Amino acid sequence: MFAKAEARYIRTSPQKVRLVVDLIRGQKAGDAINILRSTNKRIAPSVEKVLRSAIANAENRSNDVDVDKLFVTEAYVNEGPRMKRVRPAPMGRAYRYQRRMAHIVVKVGDKD
Repeated sequence: MFAKAEARYIRTSPQKVRLVVDLIRGQKAGDAINILRSTNKRIAPSVEKVLRSAIANAENRSNDVDVDKLFVTEAYVNEGPRMKRVRPAPMGRAYRYQRRMAHIVVKVGDKD
């Protein structure tokens, strides 16, 4: 029994999200929520929301799933599109910079 949830176009860099996602990979679902609650990162509530959605998807898929026995089987972050912006620079020049986005994927399931 597996269920998946995905949050797309999250406005933070994938590198920052991976720091948080690495903490919950392979953990029990309940323990992962506690870890995310105590993590002092700005993106942690968004990752928790995706995890809760994956747990709810597992409940909706089948009635006989035990939420206490669910594990985070997969959790990864992909890079989304980049918004290219221009910042004024000295002497009439311009510096380009990129605002990155991330796609967060969390899969929960039984430990088989």
